[in-house]
Amino acid sequence: MRSLTEQDIRNSFINCSKGEAKRLAIPRDLDERPWGDLDFLGWRDPGAPDRSYLLTERAERLVGVTLRFPSSRRGFLHRSMCSLCLTTHPGGGVSLMTARKAGTAGREGNSVGVYMCTDLACSLYVRGKKIPQSGIRIEESLTVDEQIARTRGNLSAFLDKLHV
Repeated sequence: MRSLTEQDIRNSFINCSKGEAKRLAIPRDLDERPWGDLDFLGWRDPGAPDRSYLLTERAERLVGVTLRFPSSRRGFLHRSMCSLCLTTHPGGGVSLMTARKAGTAGREGNSVGVYMCTDLACSLYVRGKKIPQSGIRIEESLTVDEQIARTRGNLSAFLDKLHV
């Protein structure tokens, strides 16, 4: 992914108003992000515990979506798997993220959900740059490049459901 500016980010959102995009919290560490290792930029809103944001490049265009997820944590006795990168996490490491659909459907209250790594670090897990809290990632027969392609494909399928 290419390096992004605050204005790039604010202009990319497709499922919120321009006013909402103007008010959302942008990460202050954009210069420090490992852009070459990211398939998407994802972050949680420090002022709103139930909100996060995801941006990716799609068809030569930057697409941003606002996501909501339950702020309550589940117990730590179970494991869940991210639908994008297939990383398993204990407890609250995976959350159901819902995004309002773009356009009229979204204004009517329609949304789509996907189970994702709560910290939105899928790209880093796939590349082995970040280790899940469990300390292990399921060993796969796919190469890292194939896992990256699968993660991107899963993200694209989610965005397709939003009519992006």
